[in-house]
Amino acid sequence: MDTGILADGPERSHRRTGRSRRAGQSRGFEQTPFRQPRMTYRPIEIVSADELEDIHNASLTILEEIGIDFMHEEAKAILKRAGADVDPGSDRVRIDRSLIMEALKTCPPEFTMHARNPAHNVRLGGNWVAFAQMASAPNCSDMDRGRRPGTHQDFRNLVKLAQSFNIIHLTGGYPVEPVDLHASIRHLECLRDFATLTDKIFHVYSLGKERNRDGIEIARIARGISEERLQREPSLLSIINSSSPLRLDTPMLQGIIEMSSRNQVIVVTPFTLAGAMAPVTLAGALAQQNAEALAGIAFTQLVRPGAPVVYGGFTSNVDMKSGAPAFGTPEYMKAANVGGQLARRYNLPYRTSNTCAANTLDAQAAYESVFSLWGAIMGGGNLIKHAAGWMEGGLTVSYEKLILDVDLLQMVAEYLEPIVVDTDTLALEAIRDVGPGGHFFGTPHTQARYRDAFYAPLLSDWRNYETWSEAGRPTAYDKANRLWKEVLAQYEPPPLDPAIAEEIDAFVARRIAEGGAPTDY
Repeated sequence: MDTGILADGPERSHRRTGRSRRAGQSRGFEQTPFRQPRMTYRPIEIVSADELEDIHNASLTILEEIGIDFMHEEAKAILKRAGADVDPGSDRVRIDRSLIMEALKTCPPEFTMHARNPAHNVRLGGNWVAFAQMASAPNCSDMDRGRRPGTHQDFRNLVKLAQSFNIIHLTGGYPVEPVDLHASIRHLECLRDFATLTDKIFHVYSLGKERNRDGIEIARIARGISEERLQREPSLLSIINSSSPLRLDTPMLQGIIEMSSRNQVIVVTPFTLAGAMAPVTLAGALAQQNAEALAGIAFTQLVRPGAPVVYGGFTSNVDMKSGAPAFGTPEYMKAANVGGQLARRYNLPYRTSNTCAANTLDAQAAYESVFSLWGAIMGGGNLIKHAAGWMEGGLTVSYEKLILDVDLLQMVAEYLEPIVVDTDTLALEAIRDVGPGGHFFGTPHTQARYRDAFYAPLLSDWRNYETWSEAGRPTAYDKANRLWKEVLAQYEPPPLDPAIAEEIDAFVARRIAEGGAPTDY
C-alpha cells in the first residue's frame, strides 16, 4: 500500500476532546486533553551524597587541570574576560571551579516555554515532565515501504502526527532529515512546517548562526509578537552537543551565543558513550559528562546571566565487541538516574531520552524503550527527548514505533497520576453491598466510573486466544500501522492567522532567495 497519499491530500476535519473515543475504533483514538505530567514520586538516587560530590569534584578538576576545547574565537574571548585561562594560540580553556559555580547561580531553576498556542506552553524544571518527538534521524521506516532516506513528505507526515497526539508536548528537532531538500534551505522549509503544521513549541538546530537567527525570527512571527516580548518569553530551544571528549565546536558555540543572548532555551547535552568517547567506567563517564555539561551551561550565563538552560545527560555504553552504541541498557538507566541527581544538585532542569538500538518493532524495541523511559522518569527527567519514534540507535524514525511510544508515554503519564484515597474511592459502601462471594460489575459505584476507571491502551490486545485468532491474529505492529494512518488521515491544521502565515511565507521566500545558510556544496 502506498501511504504517501496521506500527506498532503484533502485533510478531513475531526475534533477530539477528552476521552471521546475508545482505542481501536476506526474514526479516532483515545487520549486525554493536552497537559503536562508531573513527577509525583521521589526520584531514584543510586549514588550517595558523598559519591555525588566525588563526581562533582572530579568534573571540576577536569575543567581546571585538563581543560576543554572551545573552538570559537568569540567564545574564548568571552571566557577570557570572565577570568578563564585560555591557552594562547590554542582552543584549550581551563576554567576555575569558582567561575563555574558562580555562573550557575544565575541559571533559572524553572521556566515556561511559550508556544504560539498558549494552551501548549510547556514548563521545564521542578517536577514537570515534557515529552518531545524523536529528532534527527536520517532514515524513516514503516511496515509498507520499509526503511528509506527521509523526505520532506515524511517530515511533514511526522510533524502532523506530533501535533495530533496530546502526549507529545513539543517537537524536539526534525523527526527525520528531509534529504530531498538542499541543506542551505532545508531549515527554512522545516521551520515553516513547524510553525504552521503545529502550534506547539519547536526546535532549531545550532548548525551555523544563520539557522539560529532564522529560527528565532520564524518563532517570533508565528507568535505575532515583538522582539522584546520574545526575549521575555522563551519560545524556541536548541540542543548543544559537545564533541566528546572535551570539545565544544564552532556551530555549537555560535548556537549558544545566538540563542542565549536572545533569552532562548539551550539544552547542553554531552553525548558520552562509555568505552568510546568516555571512560569505560560509569563513574568516569559521568564525571566527563558533567564537566562538559557544566562548561556549556556556565558559558550560557557568561553570554547572558539568567538565560534559560537545561542540563542534558546522554551517557550510555558501547558494545565492546563491535563498538556499536547500546541503549536501554542497565548502564544507560543508571547514568540517567545519576544525571538527574547531578541536575538537581545544581538546581537545573534535566533532559534525558527514550532510546533503543532495535532495528525493527520487536520485543527488543519495546523492552529497551521501557527501560530507557524508566531511567528517564525515575531519574527525574523534565525534558524527555526522542520520546516517540526512535529506532536503530537514532538512525531511523519509525511510524509504528511512534505509536508504540505514544502508548508507553500515555501509560507513564497515567502512572504518574497520584492514587486518590478518600471516602468515595475507598468504596466501603460498595464492598458492604456486594459482600462475600459477589461481584462489582453492576454496582452503582462501578457503573458511575467504569468508562474512565483504567487506562485504555492503544496497542494491547486483551481478547482471549480464540477471539484474537478468529480476528486474524493482529500484532502490535499491525495495529500501530493501522493507527498512524488513521490519525494522519484525520489531521486538522491548527488555526493560524492568515496574515501571520503570509508573513512567514514572505520571510522564508526572502531567505531562500538570499541563499539560506551557507554550505560547502
